[in-house]
Amino acid sequence: MGVRGLQGFVGSTCPHICTVVNFKELAERHRNKHPGGTPTIVVDAMCCLRYWYTPESWICGGQWREYFSALRDFVKTFTAVGIKLVFFFDGMVEQAKRDEWVKRRLKNNREISRIFHYIKSHKEQPGRNMFFIPSGLAIFTRFALKTLGQETLCSLQEADYEVASYGLQNNCLGVLGEDTDYLIYDTCPYFSIGDLCLESLNTVMLCREKLCESLGISLADLPLLACLLGNDIIPEGMFESFRYKCLSSYTSVKENFDKKGNIILAVADHISKVLRLHQGEKKLEEMLPLGPNKALFYKGVASYLLPGQISPWFFQKPKGLITLDKQVVSMNSDPESEQEVPMCTDPESKQGVPMCTDPESKQGVPVCTDPESKQGVLMCTDPESKQGVPVCTDPECKQGVLVCTDPESKQGVPVCTDPESKQGVPICIDQESKQGVPMCTDPESKQGVPMCTDPESKQGVPMCTDPESKQGVPMCTDPESKQGVPMCIDPESKQGVPVCIDPESKQGVHSKSKQEVPMCTHTEIKQKLPLGADPEFELEAPMCTDPAVKQQDLMNMEPEVKQVTMVSDPEILKVARAQHVQAESYLVYNIMSSGEIECSNTLEDALDQALPSQAFVYRPVRQRVYSLLLGDGRDGTSTCPTVKEWFVYSGNPLRHPDLVRPLQMNIPGGTPNLKLLWLNQEPGIQGRRLDALLGCFDLSSSREELQAVENPFKALCCLLIYLFVQVDTLCLEDLHAFIAQALCLQGKSTVQLADLQCPAPYRHD
Repeated sequence: MGVRGLQGFVGSTCPHICTVVNFKELAERHRNKHPGGTPTIVVDAMCCLRYWYTPESWICGGQWREYFSALRDFVKTFTAVGIKLVFFFDGMVEQAKRDEWVKRRLKNNREISRIFHYIKSHKEQPGRNMFFIPSGLAIFTRFALKTLGQETLCSLQEADYEVASYGLQNNCLGVLGEDTDYLIYDTCPYFSIGDLCLESLNTVMLCREKLCESLGISLADLPLLACLLGNDIIPEGMFESFRYKCLSSYTSVKENFDKKGNIILAVADHISKVLRLHQGEKKLEEMLPLGPNKALFYKGVASYLLPGQISPWFFQKPKGLITLDKQVVSMNSDPESEQEVPMCTDPESKQGVPMCTDPESKQGVPVCTDPESKQGVLMCTDPESKQGVPVCTDPECKQGVLVCTDPESKQGVPVCTDPESKQGVPICIDQESKQGVPMCTDPESKQGVPMCTDPESKQGVPMCTDPESKQGVPMCTDPESKQGVPMCIDPESKQGVPVCIDPESKQGVHSKSKQEVPMCTHTEIKQKLPLGADPEFELEAPMCTDPAVKQQDLMNMEPEVKQVTMVSDPEILKVARAQHVQAESYLVYNIMSSGEIECSNTLEDALDQALPSQAFVYRPVRQRVYSLLLGDGRDGTSTCPTVKEWFVYSGNPLRHPDLVRPLQMNIPGGTPNLKLLWLNQEPGIQGRRLDALLGCFDLSSSREELQAVENPFKALCCLLIYLFVQVDTLCLEDLHAFIAQALCLQGKSTVQLADLQCPAPYRHD
């Protein structure tokens, strides 16, 4: 977790950045500084599970009451000193971190294999040094904390990002966790859960300002350092050779430091002494060996930028403007105005050029005289011809834009350079993006028309703006009306095909086609996609667009992409999203939004062929849940959806997800819709909810018998009946053990349960 090698570096090389603090004292200072405010600590709950779970018998697990008691004591201790806790749990795995997730799951498989090997060899449970978190602990912890009245949230993206964002935006006392990423985020202070003494409320605060001071870099450099060292997005091996080059040229190698420590110092030294010299002048890919990993690297750096934050490593000066560094500035008389005009020397022609002061940058900028208006016009150097070219100032970005003279109007028109012909092309300003768009002259109206480049012919093609997406769409001229008509590219002929707008769907339709939506072919997989679909997103399942959910631009480097979802009803999707964020459901929103879910490792013996993996045992239940959430395609109006399952089980290398389709449900009266189950409050709806539960376990025929069971045990009976149908190797003794745990331990206190002696089934062959 976090930045590679940074945790060890802090402990061995920079221990001075760790300071012992007391939460009670910090809370008192916070109240004095912010009268009326409540000191709040945002807790990365996934980092705290090991701290909270202390029972010795961790192999068997199941110590619910003892665990609940430990959580209650934890909350009570902070509440007693006036500190509010807000708990965050992981709600999904980002695609950029999928490879790292898989890598960790395979590593956990090896750890679990060693645990079972120890049990078989020693006939006893291994010590805490081989501890592995019991299955399902994170899910149960959510509901335990909510029962204790705590604010418990589930993330919609990487949890550490949401933790850091919440801490910054809510002026929190700090973040409590165990992840070096919190040293990189520019957020509130970071406290270690591993060093927390609950009795005294003392812990260790890790100071990112002191870390920067030790490394000779600024806070804004930390995301760049983290990516060069390797993190959950950037593989550690991507910049291995670069790090060793930094180390070989590093002149301050500390003999008493370990190799990883010196590498971190060397990379930080390279940032401060080499990269910073060209910061803002050169792109990162011009200073670093990014190669084909450029987009991934930029995404890694941007992943640490919290809302409202920017990185100086993404800033660039306008290209082509002549700077006045090391140039001789003199004064000359303007023959028109008869005033003294500052002059600078053109580095190419060695001749004097008039200049004026740019009101934005307050620096001198070369100018030339417009022959029509007789007024000075800003100019810059054309990188191809090395000659001065007039520029105008873009009112949006305040930067200089090349201009040429329109032969019709005799007025200056902004231009850009065509990368193919290297010649100037007139541009206009797009009202949506506020950016320059190439244009050509309509021979009929003699007016400028925006255009885009045809990827096949490399030539300019007129375009118009789609009123729905606000994006440019290529167009051609209708020979009948002499007006521009939107078009799409025919995948077979590679030529433009006119389209018209379907008034119902607002989508383009081939003017000569009977199909409702024009199709294009993805060049990699040869699979046909709807026009406008992003080929990177979810190819297996039918998708619709949720207008309320959008992906943020990556530092304005990529166009906005609307998130596609598996469910089209925005109202029900909003309900599922709210339940997800409030940690009131599990995996439901992931299924409905992206159609992709995952399940981490469980304590299963990969060599035991008698017991199937839980991934397979419960798959039929999940498939019926998919049917309930997504439909099963039986209505004939939609294709049967597919859910991607990343489940860990023996023999699964996790190279690809399992594609799982819904299973038809057998519910009397038919499958109820989600609005009925979730939003309807009528008296009889509780019976329909019970029908849906029984239908998921395929137990609708046992409804009468189960109704006779008390409510707390209905779910238990459903589970036990289902298990014993699915797993034929379970015996009567197993059933007795399940029932005894549910019935016989209810009256026991936490102390009594803690003193129970667990039988040792491994001591006899």
